[in-house]
Order: sequence, then C-alpha cells, then structure tokens
Amino acid sequence: MSQNTISLKQFFKYFKIAVSGKEQDFTSGSIRRAVFMLSIPMILEMLMESIFALVDIMYVSQVSVNAVATIGLTESVITLVYAVAIGLSMAATAVVARRIGEKDVKGASQATVQVIILGVAVAAIISAIGIIYPKELLSLMGAETDLIEEGYGYTKVLLGGNVTIMLLFLINAVFRGAGNASIAMWTLILSNGLNIILDPIFIFGFGPVPAFGVEGAAIATTIGRGTAVLFQLIILFYGYGKIKIGIRDLIIRTQVMFNLIRVSLGGIGQFLIGTSSWVFLMRIMSEFGSEVLAGYTIAIRVMMFTLMPAWGMSNAAATLVGQNLGAEKPERASQSVWKTGKYNAYFMALVSVVYLVFAPQIILLFNDTPDVVKYGSLCLRVIAAGYIFYGYGMVVINAFNGAGDTKTPTYINFVCFWLIQLPFAYIVAVTLDFGPIGVFGAITLVEILIAIIGIIWFKKGYWKSVKV
Repeated sequence: MSQNTISLKQFFKYFKIAVSGKEQDFTSGSIRRAVFMLSIPMILEMLMESIFALVDIMYVSQVSVNAVATIGLTESVITLVYAVAIGLSMAATAVVARRIGEKDVKGASQATVQVIILGVAVAAIISAIGIIYPKELLSLMGAETDLIEEGYGYTKVLLGGNVTIMLLFLINAVFRGAGNASIAMWTLILSNGLNIILDPIFIFGFGPVPAFGVEGAAIATTIGRGTAVLFQLIILFYGYGKIKIGIRDLIIRTQVMFNLIRVSLGGIGQFLIGTSSWVFLMRIMSEFGSEVLAGYTIAIRVMMFTLMPAWGMSNAAATLVGQNLGAEKPERASQSVWKTGKYNAYFMALVSVVYLVFAPQIILLFNDTPDVVKYGSLCLRVIAAGYIFYGYGMVVINAFNGAGDTKTPTYINFVCFWLIQLPFAYIVAVTLDFGPIGVFGAITLVEILIAIIGIIWFKKGYWKSVKV
C-alpha cells in the first residue's frame, strides 16, 4: 500500500481482499496494509454483534417488561461465562498467533484443541447449574416471583446452551490469532443473521412453531450460535483456514493446556476488574435519579457502538504483535502497535469532534426528556474529551495481550479502575456534591491514565521476552 492517501478504487480493492481473507501473512510487507487487512473484518464482526443486540432487545421489549428484566438479570449471571471466554480467547489469540509467526502450524493446531477442550469443560459445569437451578439463580439476582415464573425458561435455555457462546468466542479467537479474521467475521454474520431471523419466529410463533415468549429469544440465540459453531468446526476439520485439526489431535496435552490457563488468568482478571468497575459506577449514578441514569445509559450505548472500529483495530494490533514475535521480528511488532495506535487515535479524534458538537442531537434520537438529554449530552462531551487517549490506550493494552503478557494490563486496570476511578468518582460526585460530572470526569481521567501508563510500560519492552 502506498504511503500516500489511497484512492476510493484502491480502498474497495483492499476491502474486498480483507473480507475474502486471501491475505494471511502479516509478518512481512506493509504494516499499514496488514493493519487494514486485519481490522476491516474485525470491525464488521463487532458491528454485526452490536446490531443483533439492538434487534434482540427490540423484539423482546414487545413481550413484556418482565421479559426485558429477565434478559438483564440473566446477562448479569452469564458475565461469568464471558469472563472465562474472554480470558481464554486472549490466551488463544496470543498462543496461536505466536505459533503461526514461528511457522509452527502443528503447534497452533494443538493449542486450538486444548482451547476447545477447556471451553467445553467450563461450559458443562455452567450448563448443569443453569439447567438445574434457573429459578434459584433469578431469585438470587433479586427477581420477583412473577418474573421468575415468566423468565426462568430463558435462563435455563441460555445457560444450558452456553457451550455455544463459549466455543463461538474461543474458535473465533483462534481464527484471529491465525490471521483468518475474515472467517471469524463470516461466522458472526451467520450466527447473528440466523438470530435475527429466528428471534420473531420463536418469540411470537410462526406456523407450527408455538410462541415461546422470552424463552424463544434464548432458543433462537442458541440455535444461531450453535449453527455457527458447527460452521467453525467444519472449517477447522477440513482446514479451510490456516489451522487444521484431525480426530487424532483430540487428546489432552497438559503442558499446552496449563500454558493457556496461565495466560488466560490475566485476561479473566482484566474483564472482571473492568466489568465490576462499570457496575459500581452505575450504582453511583443511580443516586442521582432515573433520568440522569437513563441519560448515562444512552450515552454509554452510543459510545459502545462507535467504539467498535477502535476495538477492531486494537484486536488487529494483538494479532500483529503475536505473529511478529513468533517470527522473531520484535521491532516490526513494536512498529505495528505505534502505527495502529496512531490510526486509532485519528479515528477517535474524529468521533470526539462529532460528540462534542452534536451531543444533544444524538441523545434526542433516543429520548427527548430534558434531563435525559442534558446529562446524556454532558456524558458524551466529557468522556469524548479523552477519546484520543482511549484510542491509543486500547491498542497498547491489547498489544500486551497479543504478546501473551496478560498480567501487565491486569495490574494497570486494577490500579486505574479500582484504586483511582471508583474512589475519585464517589468522592467528587457524592462526597463533594459535584453530581454526575464527577463520574464522567473519573472515566475520562482513567482513559488518559491507562494510555499514559500503558505507553510508558510498553516502551520498556519487557513484553518482547514473554514466553507463550
């Protein structure tokens, strides 16, 4: 790719190559091209996931208030599944990328099998709990009796079939680590496309299919994800991507498995620290009334949608770091991070300008209550002030994960989220009575801190010597 601005024709040419997955070697050639080829399918994959989340809640909200509440409570329980899945997926991407960079496809295939075995084992335990105790789980989350009776079927089906969530996460992480980001993208398109089609059929009934209500949403989701997992396994067994596994590979390799567990612990820790921090911030926000909370919630949802491209680029950085370290090109790995961070910062700068200028208009698209618009707009503007740092920071943090150094981001998250963000938010917002802006300011402060600490630590270069 030329260092000059590419034409629209060139963009579409490279876009087509990126989604087709034809280019898979990212340890040589243009770094800018490599970032583009990996980022595009990852961005599209995440956008598809966010579109499904919006469509799913739209259908379910037509059933009842209890149905929506059931999804919220079940999602809280299933956070445990996501924590393990995300932790293992970070390890899978790091290990597989490293093996591919070393040209050790057999080692990458062996790691893939161990990831799948681990995922199935954890999912089996969660399934048993979900199938046997769905009512008790909802009760534990504070659900009323009528909600439990209406919604326990949803909890039972979703937790009972959580192996589809687990494997979808893990095998896609393997594909990304191998440089087959387009396969992960098409898998998510298949899964979420089926979900969108099946959701209304199982929720409201169609032909011979009865109306299952909110339970139908879980059935549709499980079928959609299950079909996508079968698609993933066919690709793995027939070797359509870089990784190919056979029946004889389906054995437990303790050394490889323990290495994956070791690397994944940091990833699980990162997710749990970040998630718990957001829960506490939500609790602080609830002190200021439902309209302020609604404005905050809408603003965060808007931000999550526009963060998708940034996450795609940061995931690309993780793959590039892992593969180039495996190819014994640490300087190329480092250059990949700085370039990706720069591109991400440019994108986030553009988004922040839009938020700063058009915040009220954006919130008005969702709600026209004056206080909701006021505080939602304030949230967008204050957090957007740190967006450039956030863009750079997420790339650097994911680069550590791609190198297999999941401990460093865990320590950074612990210090910044728990020791700085939460006390700062509470003291400024509640104790000093500055109100919601104290919470918004705490989020921006930590975005900036994570970026600065991450960049300083990344420059030290310890990540280059991490063994995975």
